[in-house]
Amino acid sequence: MIPRRSFNRTLLAGSVLAGTGLLGLPARAQSAFKEGKDFQRLKQPVAVDAPAGQVEVLEFFSYGCIHCFQFEPLVKAWLKQKPAHVAFRRVPVFAEPLQRAYYALEAMGQLEAAHDKLFALFFTDSVRPASNKPEAVADWVAKAGVDRVKFLQAYQSFGVAGKVRRATQLADLYQVEGTPAVGVAGRFLVPGQAERTLPIVNALIAEVRKG
Repeated sequence: MIPRRSFNRTLLAGSVLAGTGLLGLPARAQSAFKEGKDFQRLKQPVAVDAPAGQVEVLEFFSYGCIHCFQFEPLVKAWLKQKPAHVAFRRVPVFAEPLQRAYYALEAMGQLEAAHDKLFALFFTDSVRPASNKPEAVADWVAKAGVDRVKFLQAYQSFGVAGKVRRATQLADLYQVEGTPAVGVAGRFLVPGQAERTLPIVNALIAEVRKG
């Protein structure tokens, strides 16, 4: 997990950390998850956007986080298995240019096509924005096959700026200190723990469903 306080220093430099794992852990391990160690209970609940009857799960991430890049295959496998009562969405945090890039692509309808490519550019190909200027970010995103002109328009729009503010607010409300991290139901935060993260999330979802 990349700590929030050091994120800007590592954004353009990158780092290497190997590690993959299984989605599940034995039942004995799941029952041993401890508040304050494996997850945190928020002192102040956060309002959720999920419809009634659904459990909201938020992944706080950044394209500049090597741990998020390595966590992504686990998230995708988990999404294929998640119950219908779980409402999942990603929340980009910490680096505003990359936050804007995410929401600009979402506004363009290009997020699904470009999401994996941007992660690969950053860590597999070591290709990163030359600076935090909008033009440099647009040049970088264009390498993923995105129209540069349309991207710049979306990147600098009021709608995207508003979503970035909301994402930053959510990170503050959830007390996110590093990425990746997963928020559950506006009540819990699970700091990134590689292959252990999603089994903890599953256990919390089950607890929320119990009422």
